Amino acid sequence: MRTRNAALVGALCVGLSAALTACGGAAAEDPDAGTNGLGKLEAPAIQDKARAAARGAEAVHLSGNVVSQGRTYRIDMRLKKNGGTGRVSSSSDASAFELLRVGDELYLKAPAGFWAKGAGASPSASAAPAPKASSSKAGDAAAAAGKLDDKYVKVPSDDPSYQQFKGFTDKDVLLDGLLGLHGTLARGERGSVGGVRTIRVTGAKGGGGTLDVSLVGTPYPLRVQRAGGAGQLELDGWGKDFPLAVPAKSQTVDYGKQLRIPSGS
Repeated sequence: MRTRNAALVGALCVGLSAALTACGGAAAEDPDAGTNGLGKLEAPAIQDKARAAARGAEAVHLSGNVVSQGRTYRIDMRLKKNGGTGRVSSSSDASAFELLRVGDELYLKAPAGFWAKGAGASPSASAAPAPKASSSKAGDAAAAAGKLDDKYVKVPSDDPSYQQFKGFTDKDVLLDGLLGLHGTLARGERGSVGGVRTIRVTGAKGGGGTLDVSLVGTPYPLRVQRAGGAGQLELDGWGKDFPLAVPAKSQTVDYGKQLRIPSGS
C-alpha cells in the first residue's frame, strides 16, 4: 500500500512539475523577453549600438553634474544636429551662463557678475596692484558688464573661447566624448532609468565609467557615469524636436573688444 501511495505521489509530482513548466511557472523567466535583445550582446557591441543610436537621433536632452578641476558644474542642454541651447552653472550664480547656437552662430547669455570677472583684463596686464586712479576704469568696466547683463552676446568665431563653448552645443562631439568608456568593457546588471529597462556596460570594473542603455525600442544611452567620479548625466527626449532660433536684435548686444570672456568659466 505504501509503495502504491509513494508511486502515486511521485506521478502527481512529475505531472505537476510538467504542467508548471508548460505554463512557465517553474521555468526561469527570460530576462530578454520583450526587449530589443541588447542584453544578449557582449559589452563592446552594446556600447557601439548605443553610440550609433545617439548619433542617429535628431535631438536629445542632457542633464546632470560634471566635475572638472575640483569644481562641480550643472549642465542642462537640449541638442540637435544644427545647434543647441541650455544652461551651465556652478555653486556661484555669477558663474552661470546660457548658451545658444544656431548653425555657426553662437551666443552667450550671462549675468553682469559673469562678465565683470573678465572685464578690463588683457593677456599683457601687469600683476602689480593697480593705482587708485584706475578706479574710474574699474567703474567703466563694471558699467560695460552691466550692459551685457542678461543679454545674448554673439561670440566671434575667431575668439579663443568659441570652440570651447561651441562644444557644449555640439551634439555629436559632446556625446562621443561622454559615451566613450575607458578600460576593458564588461556587461553589467540590468536595471532601469526613468522607468525604462536598461542594461549596464562598465569600463575597467566601473572605474572607467558606466553606461546604462535602453532595453526597450531603440538602444539609446539613458545614463552616463563618467570615469573617476567626474559626474553623472542622464539623457532623455531622444528624437524630440525643440525650437531653435537666433535671438531678436532687442535681446542681443555686440561683443565688446575690451571685455573678455572669463577664462575661468
